[in-house]
Amino acid sequence: MKIEEVIERINFLYKKSQSEGLTEEEKIEQKKLRQHYIDNVKRNFRAQLDGIKKVPSKDELN
Repeated sequence: MKIEEVIERINFLYKKSQSEGLTEEEKIEQKKLRQHYIDNVKRNFRAQLDGIKKVPSKDELN
């Protein structure tokens, strides 16, 4: 499932929870989707951090 689809489903379940409530199965699905989204954000952030290289300042070069 693409992340856009995950976000769309999370939003749908949130709106449904506010209007009519969720079944137990939908609550479980919502929790899993939210965790999937959070894991994706963490993975992307870690990849960005891993790509950062320290560049020595002028003071460190002397």
